[in-house]
Amino acid sequence: MTRSSHPLSVAVVVGMALALVGCQASPPDASGAARPRERELVDLRHRILEYAEQVKERDSYAPPTKRQQKALAEGVGELLEGDFRAAEKSLAAVDFRVTRLTDTASGRRYDEVAARGSGEEARWGRLYVTADAAVGWTVQVPHPVADRDTETLGVDLLEGTPRGALVLAGAHRTSGREDSADVAHRTDSAFHGIVLEFQKRNVPGMQIHGFARASDRPYEAILSTGVTEAAPAEAEGLADRLEDDGLRVCRGWSDRCPLEGTTNVQGKAAQKYGTAFVHVELAPRARGDGSVAGRARSALAALLSSWVKNGG
Repeated sequence: MTRSSHPLSVAVVVGMALALVGCQASPPDASGAARPRERELVDLRHRILEYAEQVKERDSYAPPTKRQQKALAEGVGELLEGDFRAAEKSLAAVDFRVTRLTDTASGRRYDEVAARGSGEEARWGRLYVTADAAVGWTVQVPHPVADRDTETLGVDLLEGTPRGALVLAGAHRTSGREDSADVAHRTDSAFHGIVLEFQKRNVPGMQIHGFARASDRPYEAILSTGVTEAAPAEAEGLADRLEDDGLRVCRGWSDRCPLEGTTNVQGKAAQKYGTAFVHVELAPRARGDGSVAGRARSALAALLSSWVKNGG
């Protein structure tokens, strides 16, 4: 190294160090509140579906302990309140983290709550929540892969409709002992704890399931409001729109329908908190790639948009 090149070399090293610091930490935003320390530029759709596709039948699964479920739920609640440092601390206690993602396709930002590693915690599920505005709705996918294409529909709705959150289970419903991974009917799951944090804040939710068509279920969609017998206007509106688009719909609040979701634990919790909840069962062709699926997706997206509009 020559004497004349020394100052330039020092400047390069200092510049690289500052760049690395910038990648590791997020400065305060305009309001003075810190953002999550970890940030990534990602293909959001690929990231979520790659995670969902690792779900395997009869895989190992153990639900979180009560302490772990509480810590994870508290971390999500702190994230929703904008207290990122507290959220990171709570989530770290169960080996989870929050990462600020920017989607390369849309430019929209999301906060991802996910396990740090690939151990048992990775099968508890993930959360993706808008970081661009106050959250206005959740889409819940309790049975990825088992209810084929529901995970893809969940991503479509998250990407296509602003101000939302996707709560995604991380295990096949047949995993673990007995029904331990059937998170739609278990209160001891990370999935349930996360959903509760939204319900406590009066954020409406749509839970997506899939069914195989049979003689007793000749429908494209079966809609219900869980344990609530009366349907809010937006649920009626969803049913009307689906029927106007040529889909056969069974309305659980006025018809005798199979798969009404009356034992769904997230639906029961929604009633307790007085939060809107719509349980959506879709036939295979209403959640795939064809025209029927496209019409169903548009109707569901319209309901989510109405929640944002009505909720401010």
